[in-house]
Amino acid sequence: MCVNDVLAQGAEPLFFLDYFSCGRLDVDVAAAVVGGIAKACELAGCALLGGETAEMPGVYSEGEYDLAGFCVGAVERGALLPRLQEIAEGDLLIGVSSSGVHSNGFSLVRKVLERAKLSYSCPAPFGEAGQTVGEVLLTPTKIYSRLLLPVLRSGAVKAYAHITGGGLLENIPRVLPEKLAVDLDASRWSIPAVFSWLYKEGGLSEEEMARTFNCGLGAVLVVAPPDAQRVLRQLQEEEAWIVGSLVHRQPGSQPVLVRNLNQSLTKAGPAEQKDSYHGNSTTPQKKTRVGVLISGTGTNLQALIEQTRRPSSSAQIVVVISNRPGVQGLKRAALAGIQTRVVDHKLFGSRAEFDGTIDRVLEEFGVELVCLAGFMRILTGTFVKKWTGKLLNIHPSLLPSFKGVNAQKQALEAGVRVAGCTVHFVAEEVDAGAIIVQEAVPVLPTDTEETLSERIREAEHRAFPAAMELVSSGSVKLGTDGHIIWKS
Repeated sequence: MCVNDVLAQGAEPLFFLDYFSCGRLDVDVAAAVVGGIAKACELAGCALLGGETAEMPGVYSEGEYDLAGFCVGAVERGALLPRLQEIAEGDLLIGVSSSGVHSNGFSLVRKVLERAKLSYSCPAPFGEAGQTVGEVLLTPTKIYSRLLLPVLRSGAVKAYAHITGGGLLENIPRVLPEKLAVDLDASRWSIPAVFSWLYKEGGLSEEEMARTFNCGLGAVLVVAPPDAQRVLRQLQEEEAWIVGSLVHRQPGSQPVLVRNLNQSLTKAGPAEQKDSYHGNSTTPQKKTRVGVLISGTGTNLQALIEQTRRPSSSAQIVVVISNRPGVQGLKRAALAGIQTRVVDHKLFGSRAEFDGTIDRVLEEFGVELVCLAGFMRILTGTFVKKWTGKLLNIHPSLLPSFKGVNAQKQALEAGVRVAGCTVHFVAEEVDAGAIIVQEAVPVLPTDTEETLSERIREAEHRAFPAAMELVSSGSVKLGTDGHIIWKS
């Protein structure tokens, strides 16, 4: 929580110190606590410089301890948030998902548990199957520094509200000019089942929920409308949504309006959180089974894996196939619990035999969509025809410009001012096929092939997951005439 508060100023967390006090020091307990703090600091990218341990007999009962801490960060004065003078009516609010209750509202949570006659060891009537009440409630607070620092440094965020004590109603107005009010629509984001249960079981009002809990939003960012989609792409590692906008505040009106909260809390629940399904409709849809073909480090593969981990994703990666043994991409897949196969092209007498083996592995896993993520082999026409409309590739240029190898070098030699990447359906012609997603990357006067390649690679990690999502969800498909069809 301290780290997230520092981020709300636009600052980078630098270091953390803790204070641990007890009646009598239990070394094992203290070591476990400090070990947890150290892991959190690692996640936050800041140092745990030290702290203080105090024994105070008679103040604490046996087994009890008190824990506190603080974080120090730094920011250039010109980058401090909020930038009140830039915030305007019509700006959009982007909400970033929380992991649950986080660290606020536990006094009310305890009252609801007492009313429901539930202990912390009871099976949770919310959350994932097999979890206890205590396990769900103690789900660690999300630490947003690694996710949000690049976004904050881009300059697109005008303000950042960390949703802690005071909930949605009190935290967002703190970062806004008094003349503006907040219009939120709760139907635009996913509310974890724990909040639905607290709402119903506790007989709480919408106002109590919105003033006490984060209701599924751990952070809210204020951005100008033209920047919203770019910021959302940068936030693909977490669930994030456009959840509302800023409006002119009428005299005597409330600073925050949360529409559709009752409906969203009422319909939220465990049935909507099954890992094998997605979508916002009342009829769950099965996820699209994806196979990924790689040849190397698998950075684009990792971006696809992170996308499929999002509960709202339409895709599920069921197999990763490499034509080279021992590459880093295979390790990434294994760490993610995804099945892997090696089909070494050097062991086959022809491209047709190689492609035929790849095809059989894809069929074995029931693959419905194939993503070529740094796959350095040209596929045969027979293979491409079979998988037409189900085969995606990414190329480091704004196609149809600079096809083939060394696309970045071609771009620099041509003197273009804008390069980028393209995700497209694969056709028999190399680097052809209908374009699904493109992202432009400015070419800087000082760019080398290496620096341009690195920035294009970052764009690829946003564009490829977005394209996979469009196709796997059915929002985009390839028409019989070879052109894109967008679902209306």
